[in-house]
Amino acid sequence: MAGVVIIGAGPGIGRAVALRFAREGRPLALISRSAGSESLVPEEFSAHSYVADCTDEDALRAALDAAVEDLGLPEVIVYNAALIRPDAPGELSMRDQLDAWAVNVLGALTAAAHLLPGMTQGSFLITGGMPEPKPEYVSLSLGKAGVRTLVELLSLRYPGIHVASVTIDGPVAPGTDFDPGLIAEHFWTLHAQPRGEWAREIVHRGART
Repeated sequence: MAGVVIIGAGPGIGRAVALRFAREGRPLALISRSAGSESLVPEEFSAHSYVADCTDEDALRAALDAAVEDLGLPEVIVYNAALIRPDAPGELSMRDQLDAWAVNVLGALTAAAHLLPGMTQGSFLITGGMPEPKPEYVSLSLGKAGVRTLVELLSLRYPGIHVASVTIDGPVAPGTDFDPGLIAEHFWTLHAQPRGEWAREIVHRGART
């Protein structure tokens, strides 16, 4: 069975999404900046880990190639990497803004361009946020606006792939309405949607959304 590639596999949403798909029997390819991400899921699940900074194009492409060699072309790709930090207008240098853009948008574009041309079906899902821009989070607001545009562009370019985002309208925290497990359910919902019912975005505003 084709696997699930999660880019930005960490202890929050990344782990929750990994567990959600693992429970459906999907093998996992977990890409993170540090080694050992396979420890995010119990040993009874099939998980491979790879190290890459999503802003390092060569390293990211190499990790994706390694995942395909181990598991074959994926059924699902989840881009969960983001640089989340407060910054007011003009507070960050142009270099810092570009670095944030590289994490929030360009890593997803690189992954899509590397894998989607070889896929005839499946899902490419991105963790979104900031449904309304916030002046105290300029780089993140710009990045998440870029994610929405990227979803539309990729949908047009690869019509056989379900490209969508899960937009989170609040701070992620276990045991709250923004628990990672609640958010992870949206990723499975999007992937499981029949083609005629594909949504481009699910906005999570709390436990009831």
